[in-house]
Amino acid sequence: MWYFSWILGLGLACSFAILNAMWFELREQKVPVTKVASKPDRSTAGN
Repeated sequence: MWYFSWILGLGLACSFAILNAMWFELREQKVPVTKVASKPDRSTAGN
């Protein structure tokens, strides 16, 4: 029955790798948006 635990471990490792890649893709898309939004507005800086 060692093959059963081996298949479960392999499936868990593959699903973790896929979820990790999906999380990094989502995280990569949000970074430029927060950098643009954090810049101060020059039109209201003197008020």
